[in-house]
Amino acid sequence: MLSSPSKRQKREPTITLINVVFLMLIFFLIAGTLAPPLDRDLKLVSTRDLEGREPPDAMVITPEGQMLYRGNPIDAASYVAQMGKRDPGSDKVAVRIVPDQNLAALELLKIGRALQEAGAEQVFLVTERSLP
Repeated sequence: MLSSPSKRQKREPTITLINVVFLMLIFFLIAGTLAPPLDRDLKLVSTRDLEGREPPDAMVITPEGQMLYRGNPIDAASYVAQMGKRDPGSDKVAVRIVPDQNLAALELLKIGRALQEAGAEQVFLVTERSLP
């Protein structure tokens, strides 16, 4: 007796597609986490002990609220006028202030308002950024 040939079951194409996508996922997870290590002899630059200096065009405000520009006392109107002369082609007068950490917030707001009343359209506050 002859037995009838068994019918082959047709394979589901989505299983193959799922396997390919899974392998691609694993590949990109591994490739994304691998990075060339730093040279063990390399010592990174430390900026912890560097002396910080204000930008040359910034107005420094002491803890007492005194405004200094390049080490000399100045008032808000004079500083804004001087910054306007530095860039005569620009419509906006932008000023930078470097307040002391111990300056009272109300005093800082009062100085910012005085700068705006003197014609400053943009007041940039220069701060220190620390890395963890």
